[in-house]
Amino acid sequence: MKSRPLAIVLAVLALMFAAACGGSGAVESAGQPMPESGKGIPSMPPDGRPPGAGEDTAETDSEARATSGSEDPRAEAARRRDTSAEQISTFALDVDTASYGYSKRTLDEGRLPEAGQVRPEEFVNSFKQDYAEPKDDGFTVHMDGARTPGNGTALLRVGLQTRRTSAEARRPANLTFVVDVSGSMGEPGRLDLVREALHKLVDQLGPGDHVSLVAFSDQADVVLPMTPATEKEKLHAAVERLAIQQSTNLEAGLTSGYAEASAGFRPVAVNRVILLSDGLANTGDTTWQGILDRVADAAGKKITLLCVGVGRDYGDELMEQLADNGDGAAVYVSSVDDARKVFVEQLATNIDLRARDAKAQVVFNPSAVESYRLIGYENRQIATEDFRDDSKDGGEIGPGHSVTALYEVRLRGGASGQLATATVRWQDPDTRDPAEAARSLEAGDLAASPWEGPTPRFQVDVVAAGFAEYLRTGEGIAGAEPDDLAAHADRLAASTEDPAVTELAELIEKAASLR
Repeated sequence: MKSRPLAIVLAVLALMFAAACGGSGAVESAGQPMPESGKGIPSMPPDGRPPGAGEDTAETDSEARATSGSEDPRAEAARRRDTSAEQISTFALDVDTASYGYSKRTLDEGRLPEAGQVRPEEFVNSFKQDYAEPKDDGFTVHMDGARTPGNGTALLRVGLQTRRTSAEARRPANLTFVVDVSGSMGEPGRLDLVREALHKLVDQLGPGDHVSLVAFSDQADVVLPMTPATEKEKLHAAVERLAIQQSTNLEAGLTSGYAEASAGFRPVAVNRVILLSDGLANTGDTTWQGILDRVADAAGKKITLLCVGVGRDYGDELMEQLADNGDGAAVYVSSVDDARKVFVEQLATNIDLRARDAKAQVVFNPSAVESYRLIGYENRQIATEDFRDDSKDGGEIGPGHSVTALYEVRLRGGASGQLATATVRWQDPDTRDPAEAARSLEAGDLAASPWEGPTPRFQVDVVAAGFAEYLRTGEGIAGAEPDDLAAHADRLAASTEDPAVTELAELIEKAASLR
């Protein structure tokens, strides 16, 4: 009987020895080691992976996804990020604004947008920002934030900005317009709006630009091959020939459009396909994966995509995924004013390029930040180790673009020193040479409240994000409760004298009346 206690002791010692030898890998793969001082931040190895990340971590993540049952993938991802075990947030930059544009239309018509069509980052990125521009063709990185009194949380803002350029100074462009003329585009004013948008753009083009025009319904038709923009009468006449036909074979339209863009490709120019459609594909391959597979070879020649959505009924998911995965952006126009903004005021921003495959990574200090939540960007998050893998897709950013990300973080008691460091990585649009820029935020830099101390533009961002969260979940974010959003928006509309903020306040009130 005396041997049994001895055996137990030996077994315990064996387990302790195994943990000491092999257990450290499991601890490291679970998260960053705690710095000795609250002023430190987790270091990032050259490959962009956190310590301990590797095959074991990937397998663990896969098992977690496989056993999550019917849980919403977004909710599961948010839950897994909202712990101290993962202190690195990585996402592809996104300048889409279609979600906000379409939500405006639905609210103006007395309807609430569907929750799945509301993307907070697109609400925030629809508004002007206050970031300084870089002197070169890269990015400036901006970080600020505010504590949320009473609950130990704070809102952090990461802002990225490229340098603006005038329409005269931008590079020449090869633009291939792919226009939906299917039956669904017969809604009153829909094709008329597309024609008006195209006419406005043609009038803005310079002598170095070229344009081709493809129309599609059940099949695709090249209305005008690549033509110098100086032949404006010919271009306007081609736009006027657009007429409603039959079903929506978006696959045929984009395939033909990319073929035209590829045939007229000019290395010295920006080569872009511009899709104008309601996104209601019903013929041919109707999946974004299948459509982009068909144009992969042409797209690989540095041909980018701009998706311009129109129509009361709108295929939001298809247009968003085409833009996100097709090296492009998605916007939505519902009026002539919208068309003027996209194709006149923001012409250089929407057709020229400053950066390819741009990504952002925020590394939080675990001794100061207990947990974090990135507000939005669910469709743009990427693996930590892909940040410095330049073969992995990022976002395409034009001149004068600003990109904003908001984080809700829970601070540790007595948090001090650095809270986080944000880094942006991108490739030169011509040479593909990579570059990076970074900035850190100190706990002492946080304002005492989101509404007292931060700049008006910071506050507008909080209202816009809070409004989006209200529309998709019925709840607000820290420091921006739903009942207070309209009052904050009214105050900010007066201080900024920005009609877009006035419109935001009106939309918040409409949404409240519809719930």
